[in-house]
Amino acid sequence: MKFSHTSITVRNMDESLKFYTKGLGLDMERRREIPENHAEIAFVREPASGMRIELTWWKDKKELTEGDQLDHLAFEVPDLEEAIRALELHGAKLAKAPYQLQGGSGRIAFVHDPNGIWIELLERRGTGEKER
Repeated sequence: MKFSHTSITVRNMDESLKFYTKGLGLDMERRREIPENHAEIAFVREPASGMRIELTWWKDKKELTEGDQLDHLAFEVPDLEEAIRALELHGAKLAKAPYQLQGGSGRIAFVHDPNGIWIELLERRGTGEKER
């Protein structure tokens, strides 16, 4: 398993991108619509470490309550079903069964950790490209 990124929910994508790129000096990696989730995402990368943050703007979410800002942690796994089974043995609960986003070449699934934190599992296929 390899750590991929941390996702946070943002109120305004343009303002957030300006803050993270101009204010914090992170590099803009990519930005795209996720129509099936009625959301938009953007990835920024810290140049020295390569650590990534996914900014997620949920178009229907008008108010954030405390705790809503952390959207999920993401890990790349070689086998999605095997990873889910292993995590369930350690208290994870399946939140979203494996699926593929429109335009993606890999599959993703979500589990809740024992504290209710969303964990995204990414199974990459072939291209080496980022699926989200």
